[in-house]
Amino acid sequence: MAGRDLRALFSTNDRSLQAAEAFTNRQSQWELVAAALADHLRHCTEPGFDVEDLERPRHNVMVFHGVGGIGKTTLSRKLEAALAGADQRPAQWGAPAWARERILPVRIDLARSAGTSFEDIVLTIRAALAELGRPLPAFDIALRRYWEMQHPGESLEEYLRRGGLGARFGKTMPQQMQSALADVAQALLLPGTVGTAVGAVIGSLTGALRERRQSVRALAGCGRLADLLEAEADLETLSFYPHLLAWELAQLPADRRVMPVILLDTFEDVGDRTHRDLERLIQRVVWLMPNCFFVITGRSRLQWADPALQGQLDYTGPAAWPGLAPPAAVPAARAARPAHGHGRQVLIGDFSPEDCDDHLARRLTRNGEPLISEEVRRIITGRSHGLPLYLDLSVMRFLEIRRTGRTPQPADFDHDFPALIARTLSDLTADERHVLRSVSLLDAFDLNLATAAAGLPHEAPALRLIERPFVRENVFGLWPYYLHGLIRSTVRGADDQADDRWSARDWHQAAQRTLTALGEQWTAATSRDRRLLVGCLRQGLTIARDFNLDLGWLTDAAWTYVGDSVWEPITPPVPDAATPATPADALVELLSTLTRRQHEHRARTVSRLTAVLDAGLLPADLQEIALYYRAKSLRDTGHAAPSRRDYQQVADQGGRLAPAARRGLAHAARLAGDFPTALAAAHNLGWEGRHQRVLGDLYWLQGQPERAAAAYLAGRTEAEQHGKAGEAAHNQALRAFAIALYAPDQATAEIDLAHQLLTGLNLRATTINVRRAELIRDAGSDTVDDQIATLRTEIDIAGLASLIPAIELACAFHQAVLDDHSALHATITRLRQQTSADDHAYFVDIAQFMADMPLDHASGARWLDSEQDTRSRWRGLVVARQAHLRAGR
Repeated sequence: MAGRDLRALFSTNDRSLQAAEAFTNRQSQWELVAAALADHLRHCTEPGFDVEDLERPRHNVMVFHGVGGIGKTTLSRKLEAALAGADQRPAQWGAPAWARERILPVRIDLARSAGTSFEDIVLTIRAALAELGRPLPAFDIALRRYWEMQHPGESLEEYLRRGGLGARFGKTMPQQMQSALADVAQALLLPGTVGTAVGAVIGSLTGALRERRQSVRALAGCGRLADLLEAEADLETLSFYPHLLAWELAQLPADRRVMPVILLDTFEDVGDRTHRDLERLIQRVVWLMPNCFFVITGRSRLQWADPALQGQLDYTGPAAWPGLAPPAAVPAARAARPAHGHGRQVLIGDFSPEDCDDHLARRLTRNGEPLISEEVRRIITGRSHGLPLYLDLSVMRFLEIRRTGRTPQPADFDHDFPALIARTLSDLTADERHVLRSVSLLDAFDLNLATAAAGLPHEAPALRLIERPFVRENVFGLWPYYLHGLIRSTVRGADDQADDRWSARDWHQAAQRTLTALGEQWTAATSRDRRLLVGCLRQGLTIARDFNLDLGWLTDAAWTYVGDSVWEPITPPVPDAATPATPADALVELLSTLTRRQHEHRARTVSRLTAVLDAGLLPADLQEIALYYRAKSLRDTGHAAPSRRDYQQVADQGGRLAPAARRGLAHAARLAGDFPTALAAAHNLGWEGRHQRVLGDLYWLQGQPERAAAAYLAGRTEAEQHGKAGEAAHNQALRAFAIALYAPDQATAEIDLAHQLLTGLNLRATTINVRRAELIRDAGSDTVDDQIATLRTEIDIAGLASLIPAIELACAFHQAVLDDHSALHATITRLRQQTSADDHAYFVDIAQFMADMPLDHASGARWLDSEQDTRSRWRGLVVARQAHLRAGR
């Protein structure tokens, strides 16, 4: 299935190079055509089928649409060849179910460059049917009359020869038409030379048909022939003549029966959405020939099933064209077998990476080996987004570089082609081109966003644009429409040579309009829509960064994003070597760092936040976010002193995060063992300072997990009331841990709830706290040692050094329950190494309380009540667990 690629052949002096027009497999499209054609053949042989019935729905058309350069014309040509004979069909396409039927493919190029008129369309179909070897008198007589009236003195045979139809289909059509005229003249017993008696033949035939004479009984069955012969022989009347062709085909004996498959290519050049004159004539042909099958290829789907076109076209609406009505337009890869009611409008998909590589490998060869190296093919494939036109342009670029005497390298194909823009823009109006360039700034959009980004006062251009095949649709997306990846990148990045190309200032103004429109969508939301917030941030941050725009609404949106503690991915991280140069750069890096800290070592988070702070590009309130989260990360990595310093600075500034910073200082007091100070601070924190969580953290350390669980429940309830999903999940994870200490049977339900609340959230430390709860619940069982080993590894990878002592303390609880004093001594030794006078030193005390061991080196912690009471409570939890395990045996 490969012909000669003449463009490539004439681009080099290398005669050893083989240039082939490689046709990459389109098997799924072939299967759709084969199934639809088989279905149509069955439909035409049903008892109720009547070619003269003008009211029944039509099922005789299939549409393939897609972006310019996707391979529609190539597909049309290959379908024509495959329908012409099995020897022209690729082996992988397989034999169709209708192999015994006689199929007659007729391909017509409707491109403006081909200069095809409506007359040419009708003549081409009739010329192809000359293969039947017999006249088609009803049509031939009507056409002869039309030709005599509209082309006086011009030979039809010469016209066919000059237009190439004679060479393409043979020269028998004029003779067949002459024969039909002679036969009718003889039947009517008309004297004179037939060639000069067309008018007389037509007049006599019409009278005979009206009078139902026996002499013309062969034509009398065509009920509308007389009406067509009496009508004025103009283009409008010609468009009804295909009905006569359909009738003639229906009269063929069974052994001569044929199914014409008419392939109409480049349908986008038929007209536009305002001028549908030619489209109306062509649609009439399709409707009047229900026993023929039409395969239409073009850039846009057919709108014939749209009732709104009534009056512009003769036959409209889903009742007339069931197969063309939505949801018929589905990607070929997902389309079901076509049936009468659906599946007849198919979006041609992009090539797969494997097909792209195969195409490039076979386009240029030498001695049977691919001329384009595998590495270069991989780069071209990656940039092509599967668009065949990009592959072809890359092949020509490959040859162009070789002509300079240089071997093409992969870097040569990090390239955009202005030709892609020309192909994309060629049939768009000025307003549509304006909208296209505007929405190329967006990952996804809706009508309102597209119109606002373009700065237009009306939606009509955007409405027309979304019907184009390079605009894809995701019905489940926040914004349903998005551009084909290659079209978008090319419009944004190529050297646009169009007459209405944009200047740098035009792009900057469009970016500002788009950023403003995104902000208006977010601020106009009537409820807390996290999905909308994240979507607006993702798109807005990218635009602000790429065009160095003021932050504006992005500042408030960033605060909302941070306040929810959900941490969905917002933007790709700035490359390591990049230093923020603008406020937008810095905000992108800040939010990216906060998101990535759930997946990176906390030391890396500290480093990135320090770079943001040192750049000094953010406004003061956003600098506060960076400072606060650096304090948290420093605490997580075990750097208590610098953490407290950052917390104190945030608290002193009195900004939005001051309550959270005061909580951090309360945590610092708790970590140092100054529990009364931490308790006093907690009572002054309020909801903004997460006072209930701070209280819970204090109570369980005193050996009072019941009070801690109640505080965490209150904290979860407050978080849910304020719509803070991350805070609710964090409180629930800690509540599950607290309950696991004193009621392991109840803990499983609490742990399950914690996992449920974490769904869709990126909270690494919280997830580890849930795992800690599982560990405490299972204390005394055989599985705990493996759980501890896994948790240690996860914590080390995450860089959450502050959680290591908590896991060792859980290990100590397990060993105390087992009365394994040897292992417990080793754990206490590790705890002493992992803690210091500033952080968690009292964990050693608690581990000894659990086993009722004397304190060898007291930490100096200030307990909320006496040390003895705290010891007694911790020992009581261990004894209770031992009793629980004995009862369960």
